[in-house]
Amino acid sequence: MPSIALYNMTRQQVGEIQLSDDVFGAEVKEHLMHQALRIQLANRRAGTVAVKNRSAVSGGGKKPFKQKGTGNARQGCSRAPQYPGGGVAFGPQPKEYNLSMNKKARNAAICSALSMQLKNDRITVIDKLEFDKISTQDFVGFMKRFDLERSLIVTDELNHNLMLSARNVPHIKLLKHDGLNIHDMLKYKHIIFTQGSVQTVEGVLQK
Repeated sequence: MPSIALYNMTRQQVGEIQLSDDVFGAEVKEHLMHQALRIQLANRRAGTVAVKNRSAVSGGGKKPFKQKGTGNARQGCSRAPQYPGGGVAFGPQPKEYNLSMNKKARNAAICSALSMQLKNDRITVIDKLEFDKISTQDFVGFMKRFDLERSLIVTDELNHNLMLSARNVPHIKLLKHDGLNIHDMLKYKHIIFTQGSVQTVEGVLQK
């Protein structure tokens, strides 16, 4: 069973916690992480791009010129694709990019990402993350004490002072434990967990 040091906000070690083998010591399955990431990015796509085809362009109800005798190719509508202002042939239309993944595979992908980050020493656990007042300077000082940049912070509760203190700091993202996802875990170099969020995440992923 893997273990990790538990720190307070001043970077003093206040203990050590045991982590679940099933969550933080799982086999790293890169194919599941790739699949989960691909699905998450695909489901973000709106798929609302569209162009007008010849039936959607206004006008052009009259035949441009008579069928025979002009020497030109026959034309039935001035809104055909070959005409300026005409409809677009084979243009993009609204579609859905939604993909799905079963819950067991999705949880296995998240466990793989957590296990990989733990093996690379990119996970930090603190007992709590609370600020008495809204202060970006205090939050930046907290990050500097741990010598961390480009970090994902996972908490059990998103309190008001923490959210406003961190919102203007670049390359930092706050998440509540139920919003943990494969994209953010792979995007950010470090993951900071509160002790409560570790216990909650383990409880959810072990079901």
